Amino acid sequence: MKFQTFSKIAIAFVAVFLIAGCATKKPGWDYSAYKASKPRSILVLPPINNSPDITATYSVMSFVTKPLSEAGYYVMPVAMVAEAFKENGLTQPSDMHQTPPAKLREIFGADSALYITVTKFGVSYTVVNSETMVQVQGKLVDLKSGATLWQGAAQASSVEGEQQQQGGLGALLVSAIVKQVLASTFDNSHKYSGMATERLLATGEKSNGLLFGPRSPNYGKD
Repeated sequence: MKFQTFSKIAIAFVAVFLIAGCATKKPGWDYSAYKASKPRSILVLPPINNSPDITATYSVMSFVTKPLSEAGYYVMPVAMVAEAFKENGLTQPSDMHQTPPAKLREIFGADSALYITVTKFGVSYTVVNSETMVQVQGKLVDLKSGATLWQGAAQASSVEGEQQQQGGLGALLVSAIVKQVLASTFDNSHKYSGMATERLLATGEKSNGLLFGPRSPNYGKD
């Protein structure tokens, strides 16, 4: 009798564990539209900056071309894109992001457009710590149909991998002062901007990243 009761409890526990696991598991991105679209070229729109740091847009933008090119896509030249937007009376990233996909395709002739938003950029301070963090979000849109082919988010932080410091409150305060002096002297935001952007634009279906483009030897192997 006791054995039967124990078995029922064990089965119930396993069931709850499985349900909880299913509830917290992140679903993978549906790549069906991406694979059907087969984009060859990407227009990168200047990122929208939702952080207080005015350098965020240009910092993130400076890291975008390399990972996209290495992934096998033709990336529309940044200088040409900026000039074309200027000629069409668009100087603010927010206005560029609101331009209809069909209009962007008409102006640039690209297959797709990458929209990036910077949600965090810079240093934040607390009593016993300081942290440089960059957070970015992105989505790839088919300029022919207007469909979203992919979207993702990534971040990079100066506190990644740090171990909990020992030594009490005094040691924490000393460490915080040193960090804040260094942060005010050396702005590492650009460094973490590159890390966050590289992570956002990483390739691989298993990691919910971008698919490889037609110029990559890995094209079609995702």
